[in-house]
Amino acid sequence: MGMTMTQKILAAAAGLPEVKAGQLIIADLSLVLGNDITSPVAIAEYSKFGYDTVFDRDKIAMVMDHFAPNKDIKAAEQCRMCRDFCGKKQITNFFDVGKMGIEHALLPEQGLVTAGDVVIGADSHTCTYGALGAFSTGVGSTDMAVGMATGKAWFKVPAAIKFELKGKPSKWVSGKDVILHIIGKIGVDGALYKSMEFTGEGVKYLSVSDRLCITNMAIEAGGKNGIFPVDDLTVEYLKAHGNKPYKVFEADADAEYEQVIEIDLGAIKPTVSFPHLPENTHTVASIKEPIKIDQVVIGSCTNGRIEDMAAAAEILAGRQVAKGVRCIIIPATQAVYLEALEKGYLKTFVEAGAVVSTPTCGPCLGGHMGILAEGERAVSTTNRNFVGRMGHVKSEVYLASPAVAAASAVTGKISEPAEVM
Repeated sequence: MGMTMTQKILAAAAGLPEVKAGQLIIADLSLVLGNDITSPVAIAEYSKFGYDTVFDRDKIAMVMDHFAPNKDIKAAEQCRMCRDFCGKKQITNFFDVGKMGIEHALLPEQGLVTAGDVVIGADSHTCTYGALGAFSTGVGSTDMAVGMATGKAWFKVPAAIKFELKGKPSKWVSGKDVILHIIGKIGVDGALYKSMEFTGEGVKYLSVSDRLCITNMAIEAGGKNGIFPVDDLTVEYLKAHGNKPYKVFEADADAEYEQVIEIDLGAIKPTVSFPHLPENTHTVASIKEPIKIDQVVIGSCTNGRIEDMAAAAEILAGRQVAKGVRCIIIPATQAVYLEALEKGYLKTFVEAGAVVSTPTCGPCLGGHMGILAEGERAVSTTNRNFVGRMGHVKSEVYLASPAVAAASAVTGKISEPAEVM
């Protein structure tokens, strides 16, 4: 029996001719990632284990993004711990305020991840990089500590589900709608510890930004990782972002999949995930009674790229955020912020009555820059809407695309873009 794309990458990293689902392996790592919340724990474990050196100072990245710019004294201490560690170990890829961004948008942009890589990160949404043909997955801070010291990690080789994409998405349907549709279809544990492998002729109609969004949320279906084939769009992106040497792995024709699920991109409508699980999805058109909102957040590692800023700007241009609604827009990196500035998007946002933040995860995890009070509702382009995720346990978060979020900001209720355009 042949191997899936993920299995081929893991076999190569483990120095094995083949691997099978369920097999335990030790693999060489291409990159180890941490942030200002998870890295301090990893650093403490690293010291406890008695490590003194790192395996490769160029293959470790630490990004200050969750509670940065520092929201309080504890956040400041955590960032300082990371800063001191990276200074002592001469870590090349340390990203601090002014040079940072939201980690899963920043690393691809900086060319630190490429096709064929094996990446671990002490953050569950590390699965994002599968959009570029890499195997990437979230781990605990202890595994991060060992990875920093040894350049190796253990894995149980995942079985796979193939998502056969066909058709072309309609106007205002983006990668966010696609992945919300899929999670609604299979549930939050529908791909538990599986590799979600996206293929089919419909892939060519998804931009790299769409793919990054889709793989980012693989974990919300329980997936070990999400991954796309490397095509011309992928190669173009990789060459434009550092041109790190890459290796293309393709699934064998006789690769084994636990399931094959066909997704018609042309049939997907603008979709929203209702509280309090990403699987609780509804098309906007199916909403019977108006759902009034208090806040809109457009940004995060899921939807803070320039395409997302462009979609929001197209809808907000010449319009006003509804009275009583707070609209917070967060470009995911400094480069996205600068491009949005140069293209006039930030002016559009401010004139519409929105506020624009420095890159930060901020409100996504209920950290800062947009905490909800009791009873408040938000439409957010983030990736989770668990109880209390963005603030009070009696607040509500509705997950949506940037287009739906921007339209909702204008109307004051969950709305399709077509309602305001």
